[in-house]
Amino acid sequence: MPTNPLTHFNPQGQAQMVDVGEKTETPRQAMATGSILMKPETLARIVEGSTRKGDVLGVARIAAIQGAKRTADLIPLCHPIALTKVSVDFAIDKETNRVHCTARAECFGRTGVEMEALCAASIGLLTIYDMCKAVDRGMRIEEVRLLEKSGGKSGHWTAN
Repeated sequence: MPTNPLTHFNPQGQAQMVDVGEKTETPRQAMATGSILMKPETLARIVEGSTRKGDVLGVARIAAIQGAKRTADLIPLCHPIALTKVSVDFAIDKETNRVHCTARAECFGRTGVEMEALCAASIGLLTIYDMCKAVDRGMRIEEVRLLEKSGGKSGHWTAN
């Protein structure tokens, strides 16, 4: 284990991009989730497809995939990754007036895809907010978190 477990800092405490050049390429996967809470009438508009901006979840899915692909442009010390797959699923929860987002990212590489999965989930939820804010500015994005990751030296990890 390194003396400084925060690998994005050098021994002098300065930010650095982690050197992954000596790491082995392995299949890597990550899954992240989050939700957006809204008024019942906002959720009904999404389900009915009656928002002015069109298919909210369809646009949010494309935005989430694009977000995963652009992670290295958004998070300063992330490596650009050649993603092999990104999938995004939305689930309507009428009981709690939420849309849940689950994003999965995969690659064959030297560093994990956790940030790509987290970015995808976040961007998908932010897109829902953007498309519905005219009718519900009080929406809340909640519980964005990593659910699972696999691959690499640290192996498989699952959230509790």
